[in-house]
Amino acid sequence: MIEPLSDPVLFVPLAVLLGLLVGSFLNVVIHRLPIMLEREWHAQCAALRGDAPEAAEPYGLATPRSACPHCGHLIRWYENIPLLSYVWLKGRCSACGQGIAVRYPMVELASGLLAGYAAWHFGYTPQAAAALVLIWALLALTVIDLDTHLLPDRITQPLLWLGLLVNLNGLFAPVEEALMGAVAGYLLLWLVYHAFRLATGKEGMGYGDFKLLAALGAWLGWTLLPLVILAASLVGALVGIALILLAGHERSRPIPFGPWLALGGIIALFWGEGALRLYLGP
Repeated sequence: MIEPLSDPVLFVPLAVLLGLLVGSFLNVVIHRLPIMLEREWHAQCAALRGDAPEAAEPYGLATPRSACPHCGHLIRWYENIPLLSYVWLKGRCSACGQGIAVRYPMVELASGLLAGYAAWHFGYTPQAAAALVLIWALLALTVIDLDTHLLPDRITQPLLWLGLLVNLNGLFAPVEEALMGAVAGYLLLWLVYHAFRLATGKEGMGYGDFKLLAALGAWLGWTLLPLVILAASLVGALVGIALILLAGHERSRPIPFGPWLALGGIIALFWGEGALRLYLGP
């Protein structure tokens, strides 16, 4: 079975298909994980106050079944096929006719395309399998941060440890560089955060950003962290300027940094080594 899959003509389409399916699940994670965390926080606060926990229906990634947020219509299996169902339903609920957010097919499409590119870039290798996990985690974190300005520990912390594990045998970077990358990634943004707070009295970013950059350092090694930060800063600045000038975004409203760190991580994952060789020369 390995030989046919090693052929990109077969491996890449299979990766795209898998990415589309995982993208559908990522939509569930993106929507439900913040709600799950909020419920846990309320329960913890109630426990600290000595209040009895409120009775609530079980809520997790598997239950309850997906339903239309407008009318409660339970989504049938054929209404949940990645991309195809959205097109077939013309972007509307089959029961009430309310529009389905375009974000859902966009997440599925991004997941599929990135998975296909990872399969083509790395080939049928352990790097490809590991890269898929990293990409999917970054995609989920990106949309959650855009929605809630949160980067949940439920994703960032396991991602950090997994990065160290995959590099035990130097899959993407020597384990020493991975360990230094995790430490440097966290400390770098921690120092920037406190310097900004001391200078302005305001908080410029959250601790989730520190953990995300630490995770990227664990996956990619410390040598690629400058590229991650440079790409994230440039893209984030350009997007911020565009939002202010074209969309009337208020300067006082914060713009999450996590999505740009995630994008910088993906850029470094695919092209970081080439950029490093180009910079350092032969």
